[in-house]
Amino acid sequence: MKKSKLLWVGIFGSAVAALCCFTPVLVVFLGAVGLSAAVGYLDYVLLPVLAVFILITVYALLRRG
Repeated sequence: MKKSKLLWVGIFGSAVAALCCFTPVLVVFLGAVGLSAAVGYLDYVLLPVLAVFILITVYALLRRG
C-alpha cells in the first residue's frame, strides 16, 4: 500500500469513527432502523476502532518522514 494512501485511510477512518463516537449520528441512525438495543454496546466497538485508526495515521506519518 502506498504511504499516502495509508495516511488517507487513517485520517478518513479516524474522522468517521470520531464522528460516530462524539456525535449522536449513529444513535439516531440505529434508532431509526429499529436497532436501538445495540446503542449500549457502541462504546465497546467504536473506541477501539478509533484507537486503531489513530495508530494507522501515526504510523503512516512516521513512515512518510
